Amino acid sequence: MVKTLSNTLGKWLASYLNKPIKYYQPFSVTEPAKLAGVMRPCDVLLVEGDRRISTAIKYLTQSTWSHSAIYIGEVLGQGSDYATAPVLVEADIKQGVIGVPLSKYAEFNTRICRPIKLTEEDQRLVIDYVVARLGHAYDLKNVIDLARFLLPMPPVPTFMRRRLLALGSGDPTRAICSSLIAQAFQSVHYPILPHVEELDAPTRTRHGYIVSELLHIRHHSLFAPKDFDISPYFKIIKPTIETGFDYKRLAWGDGDSMSTLGRQMPV
Repeated sequence: MVKTLSNTLGKWLASYLNKPIKYYQPFSVTEPAKLAGVMRPCDVLLVEGDRRISTAIKYLTQSTWSHSAIYIGEVLGQGSDYATAPVLVEADIKQGVIGVPLSKYAEFNTRICRPIKLTEEDQRLVIDYVVARLGHAYDLKNVIDLARFLLPMPPVPTFMRRRLLALGSGDPTRAICSSLIAQAFQSVHYPILPHVEELDAPTRTRHGYIVSELLHIRHHSLFAPKDFDISPYFKIIKPTIETGFDYKRLAWGDGDSMSTLGRQMPV
């Protein structure tokens, strides 16, 4: 009885949190065709979502990005058409781990984060990891994992906000899609934002002064979409620049000169 009630409440919460908010306005949208032209396997696509849950995640992480998906290419055997082929894997609060096309985010602000020097073997392992989890569902009985997102701006101190993302007993907190992607990269020991331990002199001596610090894996539930953005191990890819941007070829509207703009600015 209690489990049934919790599951029913969980489904209602998931549906409520997954509804779009009003007045979402993208400011720098990249066409799916351009995204498809530059994305490579294991690239992470960050998205500024327009859902109710997105507002809470952006506040808690102090970031533009509230969602993430990983590019897997054509491994699902349905081609690479950005309009229809499921070339991304993501964790959705309602549908669980699913494959989606790039066209899903045709009207959203996005950013591409690329792991550097990831070997072909490890690329395959990372992709195999997320593909093997297709169909996994978020445990909606863990209502506490969903209820934390009901307040768009929960009154918690800054240092506690990231911990709030890991609150609850879900396995893992798949409402935060970056958990799945973080686990995939951690499975091949590719760093995102590891905890860095500075070694003291005696320890360095034991290592022959070759190692000055050790990296420790953070728990996957503590990762947020913005971590791929600020990670020193991921390169930011901008399709407009990658496809041959030339500011001399831009067409400006009449009157959009620096002198005109200067006269319009308040003194």
